[in-house]
Parts: sequence; structure tokens; C-alpha cells
Amino acid sequence: MKKSKHIIILILAILFQQGIIKAQWTDKREKPTIHIEVKFGTITKPNRNDSAMVAFRNYGLGQFIHWGLYAIPGNEWNGISARQGAAASEWIRSWGGPTAPKNWTETYDNLYKQFNPKNFNAKQWAKRSKEMGAKYVIFTTKHHDGFCLWPSKYSDYTIASSPYKKDIVKQVVDAYSEQGIDVYLYFSVEEWNNKDYVKSIPKTADEKARFNRFLEYTRNQLLELQTNYPQIKGFWFDGTWDPSWINSYGFTYNLEKELRNNNPNLIIGSRFRNDEHGSRHFDSNGMLLGDYEQGWERKMPANIDIIGGNDWDCVMTIPPNGWGHIKNTEGMYLKTTDDIIDLLMRSRSMNGNFVLNFGPDENGNMSKYENKLITDLGKWTKANTDAIYEVNHFPLESGYGYYTINKTDSTSLFLTVINRPMNGILRLAFPKSSKLVPLSASLLDNKHNLILKNANIGFDRDKNIYFDIIIPKNLKYKRAFVIKIKLGQSNILENKLMDAKI
Repeated sequence: MKKSKHIIILILAILFQQGIIKAQWTDKREKPTIHIEVKFGTITKPNRNDSAMVAFRNYGLGQFIHWGLYAIPGNEWNGISARQGAAASEWIRSWGGPTAPKNWTETYDNLYKQFNPKNFNAKQWAKRSKEMGAKYVIFTTKHHDGFCLWPSKYSDYTIASSPYKKDIVKQVVDAYSEQGIDVYLYFSVEEWNNKDYVKSIPKTADEKARFNRFLEYTRNQLLELQTNYPQIKGFWFDGTWDPSWINSYGFTYNLEKELRNNNPNLIIGSRFRNDEHGSRHFDSNGMLLGDYEQGWERKMPANIDIIGGNDWDCVMTIPPNGWGHIKNTEGMYLKTTDDIIDLLMRSRSMNGNFVLNFGPDENGNMSKYENKLITDLGKWTKANTDAIYEVNHFPLESGYGYYTINKTDSTSLFLTVINRPMNGILRLAFPKSSKLVPLSASLLDNKHNLILKNANIGFDRDKNIYFDIIIPKNLKYKRAFVIKIKLGQSNILENKLMDAKI
């Protein structure tokens, strides 16, 4: 029985890695119809309502920062980039095949000897992040290469061994906390250069001994991060897909409990672990493993129903893919400010947070393009704050853009206009059963009042009533804008008219 379970876990892990099983990240979800006994399932209650989770739901916009030794190659080496055979920027250590440089792994593993980011300024990063409108940051403490950006006492492969020497994680945590931005620490479980790490399920006595040492090492580092940086709000886990980790469900279950006992308000995404049947993100009965759905990486739900009431966030790159620094982006499509506003408000309209990734270079500089995005996005979020933060999903769709509604004032509705109509008329459809309907409209950024009038066009047995908002012909916006709609009780007399009997 034990051997067959190992085989099942191995198969599941391979299918996950190959993308054949997508951990329910689809346009349609169906929970198992047969209940399965799960001993190592979810630990926390669904939809926590403590202050930490309430804050998470209100973040709206976050910043992700991928930074480490991979910033030195910058997605290329000796003129060969990922588009010519190298691995993606933060994965470049795994580069193999005919295009890989000779002794590439050894070369990469020694890059720490030249990691000395002379322009790194955590306070400046945090200041700019606040200007952008970010309410939380996710920062890479250690990626799959195993290099730690804090001076871990459990590893020699850390920032302390580099020419820079100073604790980068501490600087980031302190600087962002000072700006009022909550900090989450990215932590990769998988370590490519760790001799104790075993990808497959350990079989021999040696493999078991090595991987047990690795598990204890992982535990020590996570407890160390909690101790060193008590301000952090949560962990963002990665590299948890290998069969060895999946098979360690008892260890990971107890480790999560230990982390939560140290901080009852700690927030952990669904990517950390699995149940004893190999189910990741959700247990075998479809229950979320963690506090929020962590699987929306460069993807979004088609609609809010897919989420099923879970908390979630979307993490997104600026280029099509690649999270670390890319020296040469020529020919790549880079997401524009307009793209990001669209993705941000799409997330908010479905009660999700949107997290934009940045990949600083080896000296700690954001690129000119990244800095321009920060400036432009910051201007937009500052002008449209009320539509982004402290808002909820509103159960209507609009072809013009996205609705959000104030959490504490059910009469304050916001429509972010992404698609401006050619005729200058926004026609809104509300069910006739609506207790609250539009009474007035204004531009959110300058409070300019707009004409709003009833526009029922008389379809027989129509279930909707219609309202037109007139956009002035001289209104000039270069990008999306927000209309604040004040809702109230309907006073439309024609609602009482009777449809014809057929």
C-alpha cells in the first residue's frame, strides 16, 4: 500500500509539472462528489476574518520583486539569451543543452563572489512603491538557486559571503514597513545546488537521510525568517511541486502549524503543501489549503463564480514571462500602463488583489521602463483611490469596463471605463428587481457631474431598466477613467406599466 501511494504521488507530481493537471485553475471547477478522508488537510478556517485577512482583502495593488544572483546574467550569457536557448531569467541556472556555456552551473554558483549592488536603496524602492499605490510587497528571500539574501546561519551560500555582505531582506522589510506597506517573504523550497535536496521520493537510506536533513534545514530557515523579521505578514511559497516534497505531507502539515503558532495572524497561500493524497492548493475534497488562492500566476479567473468565495491574488510579469531582470527586452511586448490598469481593475471587480512584478538589475536599479510604469500607474491610482481600495465585487457586468462598490457604503458604485463608447453614451442595465439604481453620476477624479437619465427602450417583458450616462464630447482622457455612480431607491414611474398579455 505504501509503495502504491508513492507511485500515485510521483505520477501526480509529474502531471502537475507538465501542466496536465492544473490544480483546478480552469474556467470551471467541480468539487469531488465523493467525500475522501483527509487527515492532513486545511489548518485554518476558510475566509478568516481577523485584522490581517481583512487587510489582505483591501490591499488592491501589490508589488512583487524578484532579485538575486540571476540579475547578473540578466537572462543572457556571452550574448546568448533565453530566446536563443537559455532558460528564463530567474531560471537561468538550470540552463542545459547545446547552447549552455561550458561548466555553466559552476559559473553560476560562483556569481555570488561578484554580487555587490552598489545602487541598492531599499528606502527608495519603498518610497516609489508607495507612490505607485502598492499596499503590500512580496520579496524574494531565496529563489531556486538557493542563494539567500539574508545572512542565514544555516547556509554558507548567502549575502554574507558576497562582497555586499549586508542583510538585504532586513533593509527591504524595514523600509517597506516604514512606508506602511505590508511585507510578505517569497521562499523557494526547491534548491538546485543543495546536496541534500532530492527531487524524487527518497528510496535509499542515503537519500532518506539527506532529504530529512534538508527538511530540517528548511524548517530552520523559515523559523529564522520569522524570528529575524517579526514585522512580516506572511509567506509566498514556491518550488513545492517535486515528489519528495509532496510525499512529505506530514512534515509540511506540522511545519505550517508551527509557523502559525508563532504568529496566529500569519497569511500563507495555497502553494505551500498538499494533503496525503497528493492534492495541491486544494485538498482531495476541494477545500483550500491555505488562506488564499495562490495559483493565479500570469492568469485570471474568467469570472468571480470560479473563485467560490475564496480570497485570491494575481501575480503578473511586465514582459510575457520572466520574473528576474532581463537586460535586452527588444522585440518583447512589455505591458503598458493601460494593460496594468485593466488587469488591476479586473482583479478588483472579482475581489482579488493584483501584484505587479519588478526585476531590478545587478546594481539594484529598476529599469527606465519599470520606473515609468511606477510613475504613470501612481498618478492613476492616486486619482482613483476610492474605486481600487476598500471595495467589493458588484454583481453586474459592463462591456465598458469594471464595477466595484464601496464596502461600507452600498450607495457608492464605481465604473472604471476601459472601453469608451463611440457615441459618448454609457448605457447601464440594472435588473428591475434592483432595490438601488443609479440616481446621479460624476467623474471620480475631479467630481465633475455628468448627465444621467432613464433610457428604457421598451422591449416586451424586459427584465432590465436602463440608464444613460452622457460623456461630454470635450472630455479628454488618455487612459481609463472612473465614474462614481450614486445609487438610491428607484422613482421611475414606468416600472409600474403592465406588459402586454400574449
